[in-house]
Amino acid sequence: MTDSGPGLAPQTTDILAQFKDLSRKMQTARAALGEVVFGQEQVIEEMLIALLSGGHALLVGAPGLAKTLLVASCAKVTGLSDKRIQFTPDLMPADVLGSEVLEENAEGRRSFRFIEGPIFCQLLMADEINRASPRTQSALLQAMQEHHVTVAGQRRDLPTPFHVLATQNPIEQEGTYPLPEAQLDRFLLQINIDYPSESAERQMLAATTGTAVIEPAAAMTPVDLMAAQQMVRAMPIGEQIVERILTLVRAARPGVIEGDDRTDLIAWGPGPRASQALSLAVRARALMDGREAPSPDDIAALAAPILRHRMALTFAARAEGLTTDIVIDNLVRSIV
Repeated sequence: MTDSGPGLAPQTTDILAQFKDLSRKMQTARAALGEVVFGQEQVIEEMLIALLSGGHALLVGAPGLAKTLLVASCAKVTGLSDKRIQFTPDLMPADVLGSEVLEENAEGRRSFRFIEGPIFCQLLMADEINRASPRTQSALLQAMQEHHVTVAGQRRDLPTPFHVLATQNPIEQEGTYPLPEAQLDRFLLQINIDYPSESAERQMLAATTGTAVIEPAAAMTPVDLMAAQQMVRAMPIGEQIVERILTLVRAARPGVIEGDDRTDLIAWGPGPRASQALSLAVRARALMDGREAPSPDDIAALAAPILRHRMALTFAARAEGLTTDIVIDNLVRSIV
């Protein structure tokens, strides 16, 4: 039996040992991704936080910023089975979910057989998701929320764990279909990817234009990831942290705070799912850092990725040159 020390029960000691082990594995995964994708440490951290929280992430960035490489490398590091769908205007729901085909055996008997679509994996990359029609986009809604799909009236469960990492190009908007608010709300985080620094780009040139091919090393297994997700939900969260989360999310809604000029800037705001997402994400960030409980700094760091796709500004706010991130930053400064 493990020596629990004075005042500590063996079960408590076991949980702390598991916590440290999972935290170490997540830090190893973060470092492994950093050796492949240069200059995007914050993006890597936020993507792993989305997985730790059991959610999905929307990666928004210009072409050539390693969004595809990041998702593919994440699958290798975590050991998740992955598939990629290139979303196009002619993509149909059956191309995502799968379909039933009529087959005839040697005896002449006919029967339907279900052919699984690419959604039957643990990590799905939905590349340029906004290029598909709303009908095809909606095929992901049930899968993202309930982790199963319905084809020909029959429920078919998806592998566990199941995560969607979708990419979106913010520049080319011709021929695209903006994601509806209901689907945006299914994404735990919207991760904005910016251009790397000069030093990171220099490092990238040296590492990617030679003869050697860099492959990320596996840092954990899907079982480890699921254990970490359970650990996140079991972590304690202080009452003051809960109060700040609720105050921040509710302040991002229009007309909630009487006499507050900030609410005049917001056309529509986040629902309760944002509070749930922020509660999980701050604990996931604490676990990655090896801390046993989240702090206000975690709220400040994750407020924008959690809220930016769940709210919209009024015309007056946009006319003043304000952006969603600016409004969120002001809210964080005054509340957190």
